[in-house]
Amino acid sequence: MQQKKRIGTVGLGLMGSSIATCILAAGHPVTTLTNQIETAAEARARIMGYLQELQEEGILMEDPTVILNRLLITDNIALLQDHEVVIESITESAEEKKKLYHQLETVLEPTAIIGSNTSAIPVSFLQDGLQYPQRLFGIHWAEPAHITRFMEVICGNQSDPQLAEKVIALAASWGKEPSLLKKDIRGFITNRIMYAMLRESFFLVENGYATVEDVDRSLRNDLGYWITFAGPFRFMDLTGIPAYRTVMKDLFPELSNATEIPATMEDLVAAGAKGVSNAKGFYPYTLETAKKWEELFVQFSYEIRKLAEKYPQNIGEK
Repeated sequence: MQQKKRIGTVGLGLMGSSIATCILAAGHPVTTLTNQIETAAEARARIMGYLQELQEEGILMEDPTVILNRLLITDNIALLQDHEVVIESITESAEEKKKLYHQLETVLEPTAIIGSNTSAIPVSFLQDGLQYPQRLFGIHWAEPAHITRFMEVICGNQSDPQLAEKVIALAASWGKEPSLLKKDIRGFITNRIMYAMLRESFFLVENGYATVEDVDRSLRNDLGYWITFAGPFRFMDLTGIPAYRTVMKDLFPELSNATEIPATMEDLVAAGAKGVSNAKGFYPYTLETAKKWEELFVQFSYEIRKLAEKYPQNIGEK
């Protein structure tokens, strides 16, 4: 694989390591900035494990050891000086992110692109106060970032559309199937739709219509069967548009429009539940079964990626 331009990342948590893996696997040398340099060895081992997984799955053809040698982990921000693209994946705090961007602007060229892996903070808010706000974009990844084909590129009010297209092209070269949000909106595409689904799911459970298990079962065996093949608009094309209008007229007025956090969620968080990461969630887990679910999710992520790649996003329509 021909070596490409070096790209910068910031943050070496699970998501940051996964993002670095994706970019390394696409052929770029990577400089990763961290404020916890003492965790560098641990992160390097984690990234090596991800690269080996990609090789085992037939996605990566190059020797993982060779690829890992292209990773530089540092706590010296000056080493990002000549980078044309830097992507941060630090804590979801607007204050911390803005602080980082101001630091990056002291070393980056005015034309360098800064990407923020934010899932909720409006990009326009993050742009405020920057010297060159037009080069900041939301670059929203999904977990596991080195496996999934998902990416959303979000423009803030001051983003340069031409730079946005450059990010889209770059994401495609990483093996992503990116979506572009031309205007900034909280939650972007997938989170807005997912949280509308979560709100309705809690409504059905908390009002006694169905159990957690039944909601999961229905969505897995209906939505789960077609959503990888087609998004909602393509699915309406495939299954007949007029029927959806009829259902919308009757159903929309009855859907939940609650604005408060569901009581079930509040109770779980108050009890310390984090999900499989601490074996406490909506379902009962042991440490062993929680770990098994994590392993199955990674396995499924590889398999669903391969399935999705068999079916194109379009078949040549204009």
